[in-house]
Amino acid sequence: MKTAIFAEPGKMVIKEVAKPTLQADDDVIIRVIRTCVCGSDLWSYSQGDAKEKNSINGGHEALGIVEEVGSAITTVKPGDFVIAPFTHGCGHCQACLAGYDGTCDEHQGYSNWSNGFQSEYIRFTYGNWALVKIPGQPADYSEGMMKSFMTLADVMATGYHAARTAEVKHGDRVVVVGDGAVGQCAVIAAKMMGASQVVIMSRHEDRQKLAQEFGATAYVAERGEEGAQKVKELLGGGADAALDCVGTEASINQCLAVVHNGAHVSRIGVPHSNVDPFTLFAHNIAMAGGSASVTTYDKNVLLKAVLDGQINPGKVFTKTYTLDQINEAYRDMADRKTIKSYIVIE
Repeated sequence: MKTAIFAEPGKMVIKEVAKPTLQADDDVIIRVIRTCVCGSDLWSYSQGDAKEKNSINGGHEALGIVEEVGSAITTVKPGDFVIAPFTHGCGHCQACLAGYDGTCDEHQGYSNWSNGFQSEYIRFTYGNWALVKIPGQPADYSEGMMKSFMTLADVMATGYHAARTAEVKHGDRVVVVGDGAVGQCAVIAAKMMGASQVVIMSRHEDRQKLAQEFGATAYVAERGEEGAQKVKELLGGGADAALDCVGTEASINQCLAVVHNGAHVSRIGVPHSNVDPFTLFAHNIAMAGGSASVTTYDKNVLLKAVLDGQINPGKVFTKTYTLDQINEAYRDMADRKTIKSYIVIE
């Protein structure tokens, strides 16, 4: 089968490798029909994070058809159309029952997170609870709907996690820092939770327009103290919640600058900086966040919202590629030629 390989920074290649096989009784083999590139994949591709050359791709979002299941699998069967999320919660530990399957107590650290999904086939580990079944078959849906399903493997759920962990509630004034796919989905989520005003900090016209289509009431292009003052002018004071959808020192500091004392800040961009605890203490700011509860949100809220047409997060995919075009898909995201790269596997 074909799979994407991280050859070196700035270079993804396709190689032929053996098709995966069942190795545990709760494994599921899935034929991938749609996958994508995530902003977190770019940390090693173009932002300097260390990753071994000629290693497995970091892809962790897929739609596919179940091909084979282990003996312990009772929830899906061959032929089912499923969302393969980037998380692998067990569904019964204290963390999962509390709605934090992104950090399952039973599957610690990297064992709870996916990789290698930019491939024709994948082995999905701990598959009995984490996979999300979609009614019917792919042929029953438009490509636009397929794109929205694709977001439920990560970015829509991660945006929802940003709003949830910042405790966004009806009437809140919210600031989203980051205008990529997760930031766009965080706008959707904040509106779902009843935010009265949502300001996205964005410098790019196409992303500003999409965020407004998703429900943002304003955008601010400025950064630093100038950006914070602009936000406060728009909101009539500091925000009730700020959502860091990037993960850099600049983005988290921007969040801290736009909120009022006693506000909530969520941090769901992969962190690449530390936060001074005294800053939080001195301003009574509550900070939370982490790996999103993908399966919980999909099963309880998001899949129905997509099926009912309540939300259309698939619009974050602004360019489509084949698996053979994987390097172009990465490069275009890194160069901001597309918000999120969507990959069709025939």
